Amino acid sequence: MNASVKHAGFVLLALWLLNAALNPGFINMRWQDGHAFGPLIDIVNRAAPLMVVAMGMTLVIAVRGIDISVGAVVAITAAVAAALLPGHGLGVALVGGLGAAALCGLFNGLLVVAGGIQPIIATLILMTAGRGIAQLITDGQILSIDHAGYAFLGSGFLLGLPFAPWLALALAALLGALKHRTALGLFLQAAGANPAAARLAGVNAAGLILAVYITCGLCGGLAGLMISANIQSADANNAGQMLELDAILAVTLGGTSLLGGRFSLRGSMLGALIIQTLTTSIYALGIAPEVTLVVKAAVVFAVSVSQSSVWRRRS
Repeated sequence: MNASVKHAGFVLLALWLLNAALNPGFINMRWQDGHAFGPLIDIVNRAAPLMVVAMGMTLVIAVRGIDISVGAVVAITAAVAAALLPGHGLGVALVGGLGAAALCGLFNGLLVVAGGIQPIIATLILMTAGRGIAQLITDGQILSIDHAGYAFLGSGFLLGLPFAPWLALALAALLGALKHRTALGLFLQAAGANPAAARLAGVNAAGLILAVYITCGLCGGLAGLMISANIQSADANNAGQMLELDAILAVTLGGTSLLGGRFSLRGSMLGALIIQTLTTSIYALGIAPEVTLVVKAAVVFAVSVSQSSVWRRRS
């Protein structure tokens, strides 16, 4: 475990201890009808979609990219799944939603790889148009979802614990296995640290970057299914709003370098938990919700400055 991941773990533990000191009920858990409930369970459950998106964002940032369209992908996925569910069933709805998310990732990747467009501009296109596409799919309405199987993705329980974190853990296990047990992790680090050298070494950087953007799209799609299943509706206007900021913040808090090359999936998951803990703490203390955005912006600023080359030379 690298130093950045340890640091993120210490920060998360410190936040939990601070909350426990201010609110003794913070660490309490109870069992009801075979299910676990409590503030810590709620934090992990609510952080699950962000963990999923953050892992996809981690891979993109590892190859010196960025994807600011993940919030729009969440809205598109939820809209497609909700539109397909009544007439075609659960399986088609899930495959259709994830298929739409993969197409979004493919679109972003092609703009970056084949079009040579800067990643932030390429994904800005879908960020702008994507939410409009979702609104067209839903006809500008909030589509209600009344399906027990679909709702299980966001509000179900497995072995007494919420199902959504299990999905995040399964994704982390899959990506972690690909990173550590195959050459994928080395290829990502090489393509991010020095793309030219990676190409000379035989790494198919273009194909790798394209695959990474598709994976990020799929992660946004899975998060869209989880979010819409939790609230049992597809809201094209609000689903995934500002999620891209939270994902980037989670990735940087977890120790992934914004300059590419060095990345940590575990760190990104811890970063997502830190963000959700901060949000929960602010609400629990009765502080105005608007303060949350200020805190997140301040953290993004501090992390970005700390990773800049000028700051590193001076420190």
